[in-house]
Amino acid sequence: MNDEFSHKSGNTIEFSLNQSKEEEMKRILLLVYDALKEKGYNPISQIVGYLLSEDPTYITTHNNARSLVRRIDRDELLKAVVRSYLGE
Repeated sequence: MNDEFSHKSGNTIEFSLNQSKEEEMKRILLLVYDALKEKGYNPISQIVGYLLSEDPTYITTHNNARSLVRRIDRDELLKAVVRSYLGE
C-alpha cells in the first residue's frame, strides 16, 4: 500500500497516511489527557500505565476517553514516541 497520494493540478498536494495516523493519535491522546486531568488523575502516569499493561482501567470513562484510547495501536504509538524523542 502506498503511503502517499499526490495530485497535480498546478500545485502538488501530498498526503501521508503515516502523518495522518500520528496526528489522529496525538488528537486522541490530548483528549484522553484532558479527561484524566479533569478527573484529578496524573495523566502521564495513567497513560504510561495503560501503555505498559494494556489495562484499560488506567483510563477514565469520562468524556469517552477509554473508548478513544482503544482506537490507538499501541505499537504505532510507541514507535511515534520513540521517533519524536530521537528527533526523527
